[in-house]
Amino acid sequence: MKMPGNEKKRNIFFSFLLGNKERIRNKGSFQRLFQVLWRSWKRDLFSFAFNKYRPFLVFFLILCLVALWWFFFTGRWVATNDAYVTGNVIPVKAQTSGRVVEVLVESTQFVQKNQLLVRLDSLKQQVAFESAQHNLAMAVRRVEDLFNKARSLRHKIAAQKAILGRQRYDLGLYSSGSKAGVVSVQDAVDAQWKVAEIESTIRQLEDELRSTEAWIQKTTIWDNPIVLKAAVELKDAYLALYRCQIVAPVAGYIARRSVQVGDEVSPEKLLMSVVPLDYYWVVANYRETELRRIRPGQPVKIRADIYGRHYLYHGIVEGIEPGSGTVFSLLPPDNATGNYIHVVERVPVRIKLDPTELRKHPLRLGLSVVTKVNVSYQGQSVLKPLTEIPPEAKKTDYSSPYFTEELAGVDHLIKSIIEQNRYSQDQAENPNQAENSLSQKQQEIFPSPPSN
Repeated sequence: MKMPGNEKKRNIFFSFLLGNKERIRNKGSFQRLFQVLWRSWKRDLFSFAFNKYRPFLVFFLILCLVALWWFFFTGRWVATNDAYVTGNVIPVKAQTSGRVVEVLVESTQFVQKNQLLVRLDSLKQQVAFESAQHNLAMAVRRVEDLFNKARSLRHKIAAQKAILGRQRYDLGLYSSGSKAGVVSVQDAVDAQWKVAEIESTIRQLEDELRSTEAWIQKTTIWDNPIVLKAAVELKDAYLALYRCQIVAPVAGYIARRSVQVGDEVSPEKLLMSVVPLDYYWVVANYRETELRRIRPGQPVKIRADIYGRHYLYHGIVEGIEPGSGTVFSLLPPDNATGNYIHVVERVPVRIKLDPTELRKHPLRLGLSVVTKVNVSYQGQSVLKPLTEIPPEAKKTDYSSPYFTEELAGVDHLIKSIIEQNRYSQDQAENPNQAENSLSQKQQEIFPSPPSN
C-alpha cells in the first residue's frame, strides 16, 4: 500500500530523530531532507494563508495602491474644474450726447489704440466752438480797451492837475490884487470857482480810473479774469467738438458692438467693448477647506477645454481674493435671520499664465479650465501676494493718454487768438492779415483722431 506524501515525509523526519543512520548517512542527505521539508511546508503555508486570508490580502494590496496614488498624485495637488479665463474688458462710451453719423468698426475686428471707432454729429459743437473763439477775441479787445482807458484817464487827471495848479496860482494873484484894488473882486471870485470846478473834475476822473482799474489791476492781458473766463469757455467748446469722435482707449478686439448709425447716444450708453488679448489670467474657485494649503508662488497645471488633453498650460498662484464670492454679491447672505444652512464657500484664487504659452495657444475670456495647484511647494504668505501689472500691459491696457491729452492743441490756439487780437501797430496798418493768420492757425492746431 502506497503511503501519502505527507505521511511519508513525517516518517522520514521521525526516523531521523530516532537516529536511523542507515537512511541518512551524511551531511548532504540532511540538506536534501531539509529542503524537501521546507518546500512542502512553504507550499502548505502559502496555500493555507492565501485561501483563508485572500480577502484581507486583496484589501491590503488595494489600500497600498490607493496610498501610493494619493501620495504621488492627490496628496501634492489640489484640483478644481470651477475655473475660467478672465481679463480686461474695456467699455467704449460716448463722452457727450449726440447722434451717430458713422460707425467705422465691426465685432471681432482688431483695432489699434486711439483708432477712430464712431463719429457723432458735430455741427452744433462746431458752431459753439467758433462762437467761443469770437468771444475770446472780444474779451481780449475789451481788456485791451480797459487798459487804454485807464491810461487815458491817468493822462486826463495829470492834465487837470496841471490846470488846477495854474488856476490856484492865478487865484492867489487875483486875491492879492483885489485887496490892493488892482483887480476887481469879480475876477477873484471867478478864479475861485474855476479852481473848485477843476477839483471836482479831477475827483470824477479818479473815480472812473478806480472803476476801470478794478477790472485790470495787478493783471496783464494773459491772466486777466475776463480773458481767462473766455479761454475756459473756448476749452469747453473745444472738448465738446473734440469728443464727437469716439476712439479706442486701448488696442484689442471689438466685442458686442451695439451702436448703429442714427442712434442717439449718451455717456451712460455702452456702445461696444474692446478686449485686449495680450494679458489675461485664470480665476479658480477653491473650496475653503482646500485653501489652507494654497499659497502665492505655488506652480499650477492648467488644462483648457478648448484644447483638451493636447496641451498643458503652466501658471503660478498670484494671490487669493480677500473674501468669498457671496461677500461681494449683490445681496450678501445674512445668517442672523434664523434660516441658516451651512455650505462650503468657495474663494477665488488668481493664477498667472505664461505669456509665451498664450502666444502659441491663445485663449478667450470665459473659457472653462481645470487647474491643479502643487501644494508641496511652500510658497509664501497669503498676506504677500505676487499680483502686479506687467510693465507692457500697464502701458497698453491700463492707461490711455488720449483722454488726458485732449487739451493739448487748444492752449496753443488760445495763445494765438490772444496774440492776434492785441492792439499793435501792425494790426492798425493791416487789420485783415491778423484774421487770416488766425483762421490758418486754427486749421493747423485743431487735432483729429487717426482714422482706420
